[in-house]
Amino acid sequence: MDIAAQVVGSILKHDRKVNSYKLALIRSVNDVVLSYPGLADGGADVAVPVSKLAQYWVAYYWPFADRRNPIFQGPRAVRGGTLANDVAFRPALTNLKAIWEDRFGASRPSDGFLLVAELRVARIARSYPPELRRSFRAAVSAISKAIEQPIRYAGPGGAKHAVFPPTRPAAAWPGAVRVPGTSPDEASVLVGGELWAAFRDLSLWIEALCVHEWSLLTKRLSSSGADRGLAYSLLTSRPDNRRPLTWERNHVDLLMREGRRFVCPWTGKDLGSGRYAIDHVVPVSVYPTNELWNLVPSDERFNAHVKRARMPTPERMAEATPQLARTYEAYAASFALRGALDSDVGERFALPPASRPEAVARAVAKTTLAIADARSVERF
Repeated sequence: MDIAAQVVGSILKHDRKVNSYKLALIRSVNDVVLSYPGLADGGADVAVPVSKLAQYWVAYYWPFADRRNPIFQGPRAVRGGTLANDVAFRPALTNLKAIWEDRFGASRPSDGFLLVAELRVARIARSYPPELRRSFRAAVSAISKAIEQPIRYAGPGGAKHAVFPPTRPAAAWPGAVRVPGTSPDEASVLVGGELWAAFRDLSLWIEALCVHEWSLLTKRLSSSGADRGLAYSLLTSRPDNRRPLTWERNHVDLLMREGRRFVCPWTGKDLGSGRYAIDHVVPVSVYPTNELWNLVPSDERFNAHVKRARMPTPERMAEATPQLARTYEAYAASFALRGALDSDVGERFALPPASRPEAVARAVAKTTLAIADARSVERF
């Protein structure tokens, strides 16, 4: 663990950086570990899809990709008489952001996180125009190629593959655990078990150091007046819950009218149609996702005035887990909700298809507590 922590610290503090790629790589691996905190409890190596890392890069670089006032993230050399881009994927990401703004208006710095979270959920992704989804795939593809550079050169002295081996198809890593939803032929980077554990245990420190060093680098590279404070605010911006959960609520209302009983997992209160909130078990401000396992009916007043952006204590989570299982069991009575839950659980947890509600609830509880621990979130 100490050696792994030293490796991460060395990359962040001492590795030579001509652009922000190495910082983005470490931050994205850190975010993947946070998303799947219980994936390698036994110390196994983990195969992480490069495309998963690239999606996080969309979110990180989003505020720097303004078509009118770009904030540069690397030097711009003249090649063949043409001024090159500071980062190879800038055209693709700028185009994606332009399509977003043409449709939804001026974007916020956190809209990259919002878009990534939305497009990860199949039923939500289908509500976006095909042009935007195509542009998103193009940006992820362009970033995936760029990620090969920091994978190759992360580590002391610029030695090749000193920390991460060359990417290979996920199935080509013998004995490695795959991130859920990874196809066998998907290009993946191997994160060693000890390194994975270091990311999990030092998540908050790693993110803080990434943001600090990235802010300093942006100030040094910028020719548009971006100071350290502005860079820090852009890198730490997080989305609020702006998506109306109308689809989910309508289906819960239908189940209630059919006689299905829902109980608030936090208070044990019986919930009636129209008199409940759709609560994010893991708050959007901590981890933005509208995957269905994270959306449960709860006591409206408790959600608004007590829980808010806080997360449960282990004792409260233990009390709530049976109620979460009952909620997921009720979802299974709806064809639409059952399909959404199975899809979202399959993308998030290492569980077999159509797992029992109790197994899903236990996985949700374990992940929720691990995220709360990693982020030192206030508890209720």
